[in-house]
Amino acid sequence: MKRMAEKQVLEWKDSKRRKPLIIRGARQVGKTWLVENFLAEQFDSFVKIDLEKRRDIHTYFDGDLDPKTILNYLELEVGRITPGKTLLFFDEIQACPRAIMALRYFYECMPELHVVAAGSLLEFAFGEISIPVGRIQYLHMHPMTFYEYLLAMGKEQMAQYAIKSPVDIAEEIQKKILSELRSYFFIGGMPECVKTYRDSGSMVETFAVQSEILDSYRDDFSKYKPRVDTTCLNAVFLNTAKSIGEQLKYTRLNDGHSGQMNQRAFDLLVKARVIHKIPACDPSGLPLGATANPKKFKAVMLDIGLLQRLCQVPVELELKQENLLAMYRGKLAEQFVAQEMLAKSSSELFYWARNARSSSAEVDYLAVRQGDIYPVEVKSGATGSLKSLHLMLKEYQNCPQGLVLYSGTYKELPEQKLTFMPLYCAATISD
Repeated sequence: MKRMAEKQVLEWKDSKRRKPLIIRGARQVGKTWLVENFLAEQFDSFVKIDLEKRRDIHTYFDGDLDPKTILNYLELEVGRITPGKTLLFFDEIQACPRAIMALRYFYECMPELHVVAAGSLLEFAFGEISIPVGRIQYLHMHPMTFYEYLLAMGKEQMAQYAIKSPVDIAEEIQKKILSELRSYFFIGGMPECVKTYRDSGSMVETFAVQSEILDSYRDDFSKYKPRVDTTCLNAVFLNTAKSIGEQLKYTRLNDGHSGQMNQRAFDLLVKARVIHKIPACDPSGLPLGATANPKKFKAVMLDIGLLQRLCQVPVELELKQENLLAMYRGKLAEQFVAQEMLAKSSSELFYWARNARSSSAEVDYLAVRQGDIYPVEVKSGATGSLKSLHLMLKEYQNCPQGLVLYSGTYKELPEQKLTFMPLYCAATISD
């Protein structure tokens, strides 16, 4: 299955300024697949060291971390490793924090060797070591986007239409893409789920895979046990999923534990990349993160398919909804938009909220396009007052117009400074 990250790893391979590459992301988003099935094919030979399975190899990193010494040991295990011809891959590198430290010395002493690493829960490993700042590169991987999903399903032409401006796309084509998006809402973008649905055509089988992935995440929770009780982590995980689109309070995420404990659980889940925190900010200028308010925030899940499975969304009823925004009270649509925008921007997403005594206002997300800030609303139709959007456009004159993502086709309302776009355009509204 084609992944957009293929282009980035090829650029890394051929770069004259190449450094060891760490591919980051939650479990099962396709990190290892990308290396084994795409990047490895670009080399004469490929050596994979799984540091979670081969704990006996950890002793190779106990010494002074000299790359030549480490390679001498590794070659006894795997055969010749030739700089310029061999791709050396450390999988599950978080299991051996000193291997992460060793990457800086591969860069300094053996830059001609292509070294790539992948791991989940890396932030926990980083807490135990000195991170080699400026000596390694990072690539963030996300679940498959809707575009990647369409390619995997053999709908190449539809995929190309989905990433083009809808201005010149016929309305009937826009409607067909929106119809296909309905399935993605429930299948999601976890590669194994997409492959299962493509090969079997069965949502039931796909849901079983989603449940297995969620179980594997819960198994990971035990690894955080010295820090937070696993029952607290489970409760915060579930209640965050049920609160998509809502401003969160730690005390409301779990009645059984204190707000402080809930915050620790939430922060750990963010570190593990199974949920993503979206702070409110002041959209008066760039960068948006400069004014982010850590105390005012909402959150989204890693993947829309996992979200619906975790929340036990009644699929047989929701699939009958004509309006995508009506599905699960609009939460699936908000999750989809955030997921697509995060995949485009890599790791940052913000929203706007104003709490005044007389009134409160909130705009779902903020997009940056060609240096300008655009408020983004996820709405069920072209009707309605869109009060918060109009208020923000009035208050922040630096925002050229508002974007409304909905279940209909493209239309412009220049007199109101609004553009309505089909929901699938979420991936194309930012730079």
